[in-house]
Amino acid sequence: MGTNNNAWTPEMLRTSEGRRIHLQQRRQQIQPVVDDLRRLARELQADLAEDGRLFGDMPYQDRIRAWSTVRPIFQAVDSLESALTSLVTVNKRYEKNYEALPAKREAKALEKKRAKELKAQGGKAAVNSADNVRHLAPGMAPNSAPALRDGADGPSFMDYLSREA
Repeated sequence: MGTNNNAWTPEMLRTSEGRRIHLQQRRQQIQPVVDDLRRLARELQADLAEDGRLFGDMPYQDRIRAWSTVRPIFQAVDSLESALTSLVTVNKRYEKNYEALPAKREAKALEKKRAKELKAQGGKAAVNSADNVRHLAPGMAPNSAPALRDGADGPSFMDYLSREA
């Protein structure tokens, strides 16, 4: 069998421009088929429903029969549209997992390195640590649940908020 020189290869899809062109070409190929099948299914369903009832049919059974006959065509249309949606999803996941992730990891490594250097210099590295909020609840042991207060043993949290406002 001969090879098709116009076939897409994985190397072609590694660039954002290649993925964009691939998606555009697939849309141009699939969308006319989707539109034609949808039109055909609607017309066939309308024709079958117009044929009317058969002897012994219950009310609306002719419409139900027409719908169930044409339903596989509508399912094919849904599947083709799902294929287009999946192609868009692949593009987004490729960008997220292979283009954005290395940059994100590099930024995180730089942040860790900066925090480590700051810690070595004696500075506080953690921004959201318990040490930063200890002054809000003096006298509490670390990792302990706050006790119910009756107001006799110092200011409450609400007192602190009203002082800051």
